[in-house]
Amino acid sequence: MTLEEKVEHALKNIVLIGFMGCGKSAIGRRLAEKLNYPVYDTDSIIEEKEKRAIKEIFATDGEDYFRALETTTLEAFVNAGRKKEIISTGGGIVIREENIRLLQRLGFVVWLDAKPETVVERLSRNTDRPLLNTENPEETIRELSLNRRPLYESSSHLRLETDGLDFDEITTGIIESARYFFGTQ
Repeated sequence: MTLEEKVEHALKNIVLIGFMGCGKSAIGRRLAEKLNYPVYDTDSIIEEKEKRAIKEIFATDGEDYFRALETTTLEAFVNAGRKKEIISTGGGIVIREENIRLLQRLGFVVWLDAKPETVVERLSRNTDRPLLNTENPEETIRELSLNRRPLYESSSHLRLETDGLDFDEITTGIIESARYFFGTQ
């Protein structure tokens, strides 16, 4: 699908993707405040529906089950056809090809990117990330980040490097880019 076709079929939402710890949830809340849009977090929606934490879903049912829940959540957003929302996603949502198509149908997809060192620093005290429960979480972050880069790139309309930027700089950049994106529709 060409960029023009992606724009033509997109709903008018701002969708945040990127690796865990890149700031999707925080930026989503800040964008919601500035734009007066509701903000939704796919991980929170899944936890609420499942009535258990993601860590528990991974431990009990596995990653494939969780990824299927992500797809169902995205499908619900697309089918609802709602506009002017901020949607923050889980870091691995791009793993499934069908999710990439769904993300692009939802609206303007922004890849928040951060260097692995930044992610390591931000997540160093977090024990709730199932994929980081390894002997060497830093190496896991580097490997997963590298493997997912092409998926984030193919999913997004904008890549925004967040290292060294504050929330206002990031949100202003996203808002201005989204205005341009939706203005071309």
